[in-house]
Amino acid sequence: MNSLLTLTTNISSKFQDISLLLIRLILAYGFYEPALTKIKDISSVSLWFESLGIPYPMINAYMAASTEILGVVLLTLGLFTRLISLPLIIIMIVAITTVHISNGFSAGDNGFEIPLYYMIMLFVLFTHGAGKYSFDNIIFKNK
Repeated sequence: MNSLLTLTTNISSKFQDISLLLIRLILAYGFYEPALTKIKDISSVSLWFESLGIPYPMINAYMAASTEILGVVLLTLGLFTRLISLPLIIIMIVAITTVHISNGFSAGDNGFEIPLYYMIMLFVLFTHGAGKYSFDNIIFKNK
């Protein structure tokens, strides 16, 4: 049984960098359209934020949109991955607590399922980094 576990561990560890790349690209894709939607009509986003009780809605609309756009770029490149993961996690916490939690868990009911998955994937990137296929690895691998 130990040899099977060792074999499985050795094989699966070879796919860690590919899984981190896929997580980064899936998250970048997931943030892309919402970020563009916010930028295209920031005043409507500000009004929506105000209706949700978010303080300083215009400032927060710009902060959310710019963080998401920056997140798309940095996650795609695998650059400053751990750093950008934290503000994106905060955006997911705010989204869950202000919009999704009252709808329950199911994504089909606009629940918190998808933002929770994003938050978990961002946490994986925060704890493991961007992986071998990233600018983080090229720039910071010796540091």
